[in-house]
Amino acid sequence: MIQYPLLTEKAIGAIEKQNQLVFIVDDKMTKDQIKKDIEALYSVKVQRINTLNSMRGKKKAFVKLRKESNAGDLATKLKIM
Repeated sequence: MIQYPLLTEKAIGAIEKQNQLVFIVDDKMTKDQIKKDIEALYSVKVQRINTLNSMRGKKKAFVKLRKESNAGDLATKLKIM
C-alpha cells in the first residue's frame, strides 16, 4: 500500500530536476507492486523504481517517471507543489 508522498526539500528538487517522485510505502511491498499501484492510481508510466529502507523503519520508493509522464503535473494534482 502506498501511504503518502514525501515532502522534503530533496524530494521536491527531484520532481523538478529528475522527473521523480518519492513515496513512503508499506515495507513489504516489492518494486513490481509499487509500480502497478502508482500506474493504476495516478495514470502515469513508470520508468524505474529504487527503494530504500530507512533507519526509522519506513520504506521510501523513488519513482522515476517516463518522459511522457510529468512529475510536476502529478505533484500539482497531489497538491505537493
